[in-house]
Amino acid sequence: MSLITNGIHSVRAFTMPVGIWPEDKYVALPQTALVQWCSVLNDVLYQVYVNGKHAGTTVHSSQRQMIVSVPTSFTSAVRIEVFGVQPEYADIDLSSELSISVDNNRIKLILPRNQTIPPCATIQIYFDNGSGQIDYDNSLTQTPIQVWPSWQDKAGFGMSKFGYSDFGYDSSAAVGFGKGCFGENPFGMDEDTIEWISPVLDAGIYKFAIVVFDKAGNESNAIETEAVALI
Repeated sequence: MSLITNGIHSVRAFTMPVGIWPEDKYVALPQTALVQWCSVLNDVLYQVYVNGKHAGTTVHSSQRQMIVSVPTSFTSAVRIEVFGVQPEYADIDLSSELSISVDNNRIKLILPRNQTIPPCATIQIYFDNGSGQIDYDNSLTQTPIQVWPSWQDKAGFGMSKFGYSDFGYDSSAAVGFGKGCFGENPFGMDEDTIEWISPVLDAGIYKFAIVVFDKAGNESNAIETEAVALI
């Protein structure tokens, strides 16, 4: 195989800003990414492949970054890979040597943890298994997700030291104003998030649903995601 993988690590891709706003916010340049990597290889050049297609080759063995074009899509992930090549292969598209593995495809959901969710609440996650119809009889979560695994995380009247927080809300370790998702919680308190990673899934298009249960077993209306494509 002409593509060299051993010795290359810490591959990172960054969007290219075209304008900077206050508070470190920026406007990204579409269809462009800066790819950077680390390598212990000497006397080789590097090729970058985007979704299995040759996107460019470095011009010097010391080069560890490259700006490449990427597809703009809100439903598909973009796969970026970096390989070392001997100089004689620098101008050759070696995409035919790539093998695509789907052994570790997973999807991450970020769930807002709103302080209006009651104590002892749990979350169950369901999905459609690629069929387009969500199966609410079988949960993806083997055990329910505890919204408040520690009582200190919950903010609200009577939940901590009385009068030691804002707008009639008591709190201790709960996320505070300007610390989480701004404006997504009442009474000047911001909410934080729960991150959930799915089991290994085959390539396909999936929809997920989140249902919240209280201590008595009552359930909320399901919140369904948009379709998510896994390549």
